[in-house]
Amino acid sequence: MSGSEYSRGNVGNLGKLTTQTALVGVAQSASASGACAASVAGLSVILRVPPALTVAIGDLLLIVRRRSVYYAVTVLPAAPTVTPTPAAPSGNEPDTGDATPPTKPTVKTGALICVPVATATYRDGSWRSDGDPVNGFDTYQGRYAGSSFGRMTGCAFYGTKPRSLSGATVTKATLKAKRLSGGDFAARTPTLRLVSQSTRPGGAPTLNESTSGPSLAVNATTTSFTIPTAWAQAMVDGTRGGLAMSVASDSPYIHFAGRGSWSAAWTLTIYWRRSS
Repeated sequence: MSGSEYSRGNVGNLGKLTTQTALVGVAQSASASGACAASVAGLSVILRVPPALTVAIGDLLLIVRRRSVYYAVTVLPAAPTVTPTPAAPSGNEPDTGDATPPTKPTVKTGALICVPVATATYRDGSWRSDGDPVNGFDTYQGRYAGSSFGRMTGCAFYGTKPRSLSGATVTKATLKAKRLSGGDFAARTPTLRLVSQSTRPGGAPTLNESTSGPSLAVNATTTSFTIPTAWAQAMVDGTRGGLAMSVASDSPYIHFAGRGSWSAAWTLTIYWRRSS
């Protein structure tokens, strides 16, 4: 049986390639005077044996051939008759590294679309019903110039749907809105308020936090106005329930669509994540 061959380069000026080949053979005689007989690949050859190596008849030998000369390198051990059994852990093995890290939690994400259960406008102590049904009414802010009626607060209420995400973390929230004719045609910005109630109350809505709403000209629409993340989180947690547009003065007078005139009016999309 032959092993890999390797070159040792050119020798002197002969220009010949010298090779050495690893072989395996069986000793046919014991070693004596630095030599022994062996069978290699069916051939009987004489091996040169180093003084420190003792060879007995029948030994399996690792052999190196250099040109036409064979050298015994070592006696190969026989295969074990029994596979060694690893020692049982003693419990005192040294720490070879960091402890196994904990399993990472599974993170789920999604988006919840919340269509308001009601859009309505509060004015002069009552909810307007002079046109669309009271729960599908358009939403107004301020007072129309010269009107004898009071200031208006337009609201959208989202019912229990945001609370279906209880325990989730809100990452973003966007709002759809459309401005209808009313007031001047230039872009105007309503003041948004966070409302306590999730459904239309019998009396005035409870207004809380405020922020600037989408700046829209008449007939303009937005489908992705971002509201504060904390506002949507409050709806998910159940401490707030709706949105409103309201100012403490008469202007700017702004008219946004309600559910009765635009089905997507005041639709809120809540983006969330949850770990488990």
